[in-house]
Amino acid sequence: ERTGMTVAVIGSGPAGLAAADQLNQAGHKVTVYERADRVGGLLMYGIPNMKLEKETVQRRVDLLREEGIEFVTNANIGENVDVNELRANNDALVMCTGATKPRDLPVPGRELKGVHFAMEFLTANQKRLLMTKEGTLESKWEKDNFITAEGKDVIVIGGGDTGTDCLGTSMRHRCKSVTNFELMPQPPMERAPNNPWPQWPRVFGVDYGHAEVEAVFGKDPRVYSVMTKEFIGDDEGNVKALVTQDVEITDKGPKAIEGSEREWPADLVVLSMGFVSPESYVIDEMGLDTDQRNNIHAVYGDFRTNVEGVFTGGDCRRGQSLVVWAINEGRGVAEACDKYLQEKRDSSYDSSQQVMGGVNLSSLSPKM
Repeated sequence: ERTGMTVAVIGSGPAGLAAADQLNQAGHKVTVYERADRVGGLLMYGIPNMKLEKETVQRRVDLLREEGIEFVTNANIGENVDVNELRANNDALVMCTGATKPRDLPVPGRELKGVHFAMEFLTANQKRLLMTKEGTLESKWEKDNFITAEGKDVIVIGGGDTGTDCLGTSMRHRCKSVTNFELMPQPPMERAPNNPWPQWPRVFGVDYGHAEVEAVFGKDPRVYSVMTKEFIGDDEGNVKALVTQDVEITDKGPKAIEGSEREWPADLVVLSMGFVSPESYVIDEMGLDTDQRNNIHAVYGDFRTNVEGVFTGGDCRRGQSLVVWAINEGRGVAEACDKYLQEKRDSSYDSSQQVMGGVNLSSLSPKM
C-alpha cells in the first residue's frame, strides 16, 4: 500500500541504497539521484572488480528498480539539478552523499602531471572495464582521462583498503614497479599491551595487494615511517621522481629527520590518504549545519539536520567509514524519515478534517 508521500535520496552508495530500499518498503515513492553515470556510488566505482563484481551491484539495483524505486543518473544536485526545486517537489529529502573530498598532499610539485587521487585512478579504471565488457569502449572511452600504470614506476602514498586497491590495480596494469609509503611505523606482529581488545588490533597484516606485489617482485611493497617532501618533474611537466624524509613519532606527531632525504623514481603517484569530509557545495546551498570535521551535523539515531524535512546518514554524517556502517546508517535514516513522513501525513489529514468540520455542507448542495 502506497502512502502518497515522496522522498528524494541524494547519493546511490551503500547508505543511499539502504535508505531507499527501506523507505520504499514503507510505501513511500522514492527517487534516488546519482551524479555519476551509473548507480552504486562507492560500490560501483570505488571498489575494484577483484573485491566486488559489478554484476552483484547491478543485480541489486535492478531488484530495487523492479520494486518501484526510480533512479536518476548524471544528476549533480546543486549543479545541474536545483536543490530548492527538489525540496519543493518532495515531502522529505535524504542526504547520503558520502565523504568524497580526498585528503591532499600540499608539497612542491603537487601540480605535476601524473600525480592523482586514488579515486581518480580507480574510477577511470573501472569505467574502462565496464565499457570494454559492454562493447562501447571505442565509442565512449575518454582516452585522455584514463590513468594507466602500465610500464611505470608507481608509488602509492597511504595505506588502508584504498591503498591496497591501488596496488592491485597497478599490478593488473602490468606496472614496472610499485611502492607503498606509510607515514606510521610498521605495526608489531602481535597486539601491544596498550592495544587491548575490543580496540581494533594494530598488528602487521598482509592484504591481497601486498601479497600480489611480493609474488611478482619478490618483496613487500610497503615502506614505513616516511613522508613525501616534494615531487620532481621533467621538462614537460610530468612527475619523474619524488623525495622523501624518514620520520619519527613524537608526542606532537610525526617529525621529519633531517638529512634522511631519499629520491624515488616515479612515473605515477597515487594519493591514498583517506577522505576528510563530504563536498560542500550542496551543504552550503541548502544551509546545512556541519560539525567540527565539516560533516553534515545530525545526531545518530535521529538523523535530522537543521533544515526541516532534510535527513542525512552514512559517511557524509559520520565521516569516512566502512560499507557496513553506511548500510546501518542508511537503515537508520530511513526509519527516522519514515517516522517524520507518517507524522506529516497524519498532520495533513487532521488539518483537512478540521477544515471539513467547519464547512456547512448544506451550502454545497445544488440549488433546486
